[in-house]
Amino acid sequence: MEWRDRITVEPDVCHGKACIRGTRIPASVLLDNLAEGVSVAEILEEYPSVSEADVLAAIAYGAELSRERVIDFDARPR
Repeated sequence: MEWRDRITVEPDVCHGKACIRGTRIPASVLLDNLAEGVSVAEILEEYPSVSEADVLAAIAYGAELSRERVIDFDARPR
């Protein structure tokens, strides 16, 4: 699966944030939910316009970003 088929960035949609294609649901919202322990089934119930493939695309998008960006762990809030 290619995440670019399901994640789009359009300047006039959600201020240019990466969203699930055809929705105004930012990929970050799905990733935040997953990080909080929300199951894929719960996400699909909460966001009926999102498919399991969309959730997987958001994960792949997040993985791609993690390869491109380095976070300074010493600078995190304590």
